[in-house]
Amino acid sequence: MSEGLRQAAYIVAALFFILSLAGLSKQESARVGNYFGISGMAIALIATIFGPDSAGMAWVIIAMVIGAGIGINYAKHVEMTEMPELVAMLHSFVGMAAVLVGYNSFINPPTIELINLEDAHAEHVIHMIEVFLGVFIGAITFTGSIVAFCKLRGIIPSIALDIPYKHKLNFAAIMASITLLIYFVRADGSIFALIIMTLIAFAFGYHLVASIGGADMPVVVSMLNSYSGWAAVAAGFMLANNLLIITGALVGSSGTILSYIMCKAMNRSFISIVVGGFGKTVTISSDEEECEYREISTEDAAEMLRESRSVIITPGYGMAVAQAQCPVNVMIEKLRAKDINVRFGIHPVAGRLPGHMNVLLAEAKVPYNIVLEMDEINEDFSQTDTVLVIGANDTVNPAAMEDPHSPLAGMPVLEVWNAKNVIVFKRSMNTGYAGVQNPLFFKENTVMLFGDAKSSVEAISKVI
Repeated sequence: MSEGLRQAAYIVAALFFILSLAGLSKQESARVGNYFGISGMAIALIATIFGPDSAGMAWVIIAMVIGAGIGINYAKHVEMTEMPELVAMLHSFVGMAAVLVGYNSFINPPTIELINLEDAHAEHVIHMIEVFLGVFIGAITFTGSIVAFCKLRGIIPSIALDIPYKHKLNFAAIMASITLLIYFVRADGSIFALIIMTLIAFAFGYHLVASIGGADMPVVVSMLNSYSGWAAVAAGFMLANNLLIITGALVGSSGTILSYIMCKAMNRSFISIVVGGFGKTVTISSDEEECEYREISTEDAAEMLRESRSVIITPGYGMAVAQAQCPVNVMIEKLRAKDINVRFGIHPVAGRLPGHMNVLLAEAKVPYNIVLEMDEINEDFSQTDTVLVIGANDTVNPAAMEDPHSPLAGMPVLEVWNAKNVIVFKRSMNTGYAGVQNPLFFKENTVMLFGDAKSSVEAISKVI
């Protein structure tokens, strides 16, 4: 394949990636968007493998077969509840790839064929900066993604790491890295400076994500997606691969925009989340501990639903864990058959991945037109007879509006307590992922339905 044909293929692949992002912006076109993305990646791989400067084809094919086998195996076995940690782990792969590409490009720099010595020197300096920044971004992405994976997996606590002088330590890490960059360029490439910076970046990435609390993990995953994109851009510059630069820029910019949108929806500053200003542990007051809750049976819950004319369901990660989305759809079909108006209210950070709940409901064949975002449905709770809170906790916590000292203070939430009746599906009275107690459970119009959400919904469906 000639160089001209490869670049033409890269342009086509880039267009497919743009169409993929456009398709993924809506549930109705998400499947087509995935097909565009797969097609673009296939074109990119073929054009790269059969390009004029390709070598070691046997090793490349072996690596692709092994990687494809692992990917297919995980795709078949990973549940939707495990998707957030899988995405975090994939981000770590991109970060480590950028680090390895950076070191390889440093050890075996590209040949610079310029007649003017000054231009050759300038090109060499630019390459050194590309290597340094690529390794720096990749290292932060790698360890940050590993920490996100461990938090989502429950390997390490979800609460925010709060060590003394943490912001000063972050600033010191940045200044040390800038100093090492200047020394690295002036020394015409110092392996010592590169290694020290890599270690600092590893620690920096760990601390950045460890300092962010559990309630902000959806934003963290989106933010790491952005980091992985910029790491790919850096790798593209080092490899002089235009498509990798374009693709990385698309991923990086879209991840940044999504993170910003989510922060706005949560009434949070993007900078405050990046530096770990949210998610600290709180102490529940003794008065709150003494509050009493009311428990309800599945038969009483079914009776309450039958007598309702309007119902809103607010799902959360607990619904995903219980795999209750399909039984929920069966239940709402029975309710709608009785002319009961049923809708879903989705919080921007419901679940542990942006769009997590939307994907689960689409998987269960829930009609798109009854799945509404928080800002579309919040005003309707006061005219709603019954709200079903299935596995949600922090996203329906009134403390966000009523308690200025709560870690959730200021975050917009689904105002489910304004409804006539609220039924909360939970396994126990444990706190949510942010580690914050929920006063909703103790309100007069709230009843608790304990047990597995899937079993509870199926039991309700039988008697509706």
